[in-house]
Amino acid sequence: MSRSRVDQLRRLLYPHSIAVVGASTSIEKAGSQLLHALRSFPGPLYPINPNATEIQGFKAYPTLSSLPQVPDLVALAVPASVAPRVMQEASAAGAGGALIIGGGFAEVGPQGSDLEAEVIRQATAGGMRVLGPNTSGFLNPGRACFATFAPGTETVISGPVAVVAQSGGVNLTVAFLLARAGVGVSVAVGLGNAADVGPSDLLEILAGDTTTRVIALHLEGIADGRRLYDTLRTVTPRKPVVVLTVGRSDSADFAKSHTGALLGGYELKIAALRQAGAIVVGSTDALVDACAALSVSRLSPRPAGGVALLTAQAGPGLLIVDNLKAEGVRLPALSNTTLDSITQLLPPLTYMKNPVDTGRPSPHFAAVLDAIIRDPNVDLVCISALNEPEVLDVPNVLGKAARTTPKPLLYCGMGALGAFETVMTATRAEGVPSYGAPERLVSAARAMVDDARAQWRLAASIPAPQTPPSVMRPDGGFDEVGAKAFLELWGLACPTRHVCANRAAAREAFDAHGGPMVVKVIDRAILHKTEVGGVHVNVRSLTELELALDRIDAIPGSRRPYLLEVMAPPGLELIVGAVRDRSFGPVVLVGLGGTLAEALHDVSRRIAPIDAQEAESMLSELRGHVLLDGWRQTPAVSRRAIIHALQAVSNILVGCDTIAEVEINPLRVYPDGALVLDALIV
Repeated sequence: MSRSRVDQLRRLLYPHSIAVVGASTSIEKAGSQLLHALRSFPGPLYPINPNATEIQGFKAYPTLSSLPQVPDLVALAVPASVAPRVMQEASAAGAGGALIIGGGFAEVGPQGSDLEAEVIRQATAGGMRVLGPNTSGFLNPGRACFATFAPGTETVISGPVAVVAQSGGVNLTVAFLLARAGVGVSVAVGLGNAADVGPSDLLEILAGDTTTRVIALHLEGIADGRRLYDTLRTVTPRKPVVVLTVGRSDSADFAKSHTGALLGGYELKIAALRQAGAIVVGSTDALVDACAALSVSRLSPRPAGGVALLTAQAGPGLLIVDNLKAEGVRLPALSNTTLDSITQLLPPLTYMKNPVDTGRPSPHFAAVLDAIIRDPNVDLVCISALNEPEVLDVPNVLGKAARTTPKPLLYCGMGALGAFETVMTATRAEGVPSYGAPERLVSAARAMVDDARAQWRLAASIPAPQTPPSVMRPDGGFDEVGAKAFLELWGLACPTRHVCANRAAAREAFDAHGGPMVVKVIDRAILHKTEVGGVHVNVRSLTELELALDRIDAIPGSRRPYLLEVMAPPGLELIVGAVRDRSFGPVVLVGLGGTLAEALHDVSRRIAPIDAQEAESMLSELRGHVLLDGWRQTPAVSRRAIIHALQAVSNILVGCDTIAEVEINPLRVYPDGALVLDALIV
């Protein structure tokens, strides 16, 4: 963002003065509730109402121009039809930004869209920023700024978690859940229609906010996925971002090809968020649990963090271990030195390898914990113990441990209502995130491990896309022959082929090789040749050749040339493709099954460009990745050849802006390489 737009957004989020346009004496109206929520704001607060001189004890003013000073924030609680005029007045006065809590804009149809566009036009003319419209507002507890019509928000305490939500309702829900979890909020912003201020704008601001240690992000649709992706890549190395997302992204529907059909709006959004370094969760509880942990500490980047569990009860410990392993979290074996220390402290019947089970809180619990913390294989320690204060003072033991180690500690337990909440509050005050259920501890631990892994992957450099010596860009597009010739420029191998203008040329090409061969129609307008009888495989004789040519000639339309290719030997088939998505830009995809990829739907996606490490991680994500390494009697295939193909299609879309899509389907892979059997370039 430009410097001025950043400064104006800061004036909006961290205001020193606020005007409420539409402030009302009628308590049921949003303008009255908004003014009431702001009653503790320490700076000047100006109700704007031409029919009142005083509202809720504050002096009222008839217009913005009649105020004694220019407000940083103008909060609008007025009908949509009035909003453009108010925005014009605020813009002329030099206000920093506006919050529009009312609806009636783009969400209701074309007329509302016109009003919204006019509001933004008026704001832009004066350099203002706009939050909303159609939002519940925002909270900034550190400034006692509760710019919302929702009651009770003053109970949300100031703290290290920033909330950015496309839904105003979700914004308030997460803020209240964080408060209940004893975790404070730096800012909590509902974006609403996001006509001006979007998630990327706020992420850029919050990356430099010293009061924010972790960002909770709620997303529905994504209008500008590429900007969000690029922003997250710069923000997540500085601060963890935990994302809760639903719905479908605003990406294009590519129905023409298999690649487009497999792109998947929701799946692409998840892949892009993770690739950019964000942690993706599936519920508001998981969002809060992850933020509570990451607001205290963060693992350094690493490919697989080692988690240890110390439990005072076997049953809850087993639940935790089972769930951690199911989530792909690594529980390494403890070192011999650690085991020797623990063996001297615990009875021989307890389990000590990891997890370590003390079999009720041992008097040596603190010493066992210290031994585990010092283990070089352990990066994160989880502790589970029911509330038994007579035998284990959890806040004291964990507090002392937390003060002597940089390694994160997470605690979960259970106890009588009231008493256990007191223990959790005290433990959190000691700097140890605390949870009331094993599953919630698992959510937090997984988030910390995922964050470390994401940052380790993100640290790898992305190479600049390479351009081939000559680039073919025919005005009319590519047929299969042209597509394969183009891919060969990028180092991809194709079967030996012959383009035959007539039957005599086809017979001559067949005689030269003697079969078996593949016979295809050449027509760039036919995207799925098999479905129209345009592909015939394993043609072994001149009789079979004539039958194949007859079928091709029967396809409606003018007479077309034929493509004859040497039949490729059997191998493992994949689909490799790249699509220029409307929201995220160039996207690369790989899936098992070749022409069956849509049925199997075993696919991995990434935002382009990608490097070899990212391509390798795509292959590891496939459910059928074991097939790549050999299965039963089949040999292992060349991962290097697949990675080369993935990087090639990635670089093609990044480097050639006239190309919208590349599909290799199938790519047949062998132990020593791969062949492009069919290719589509749009």
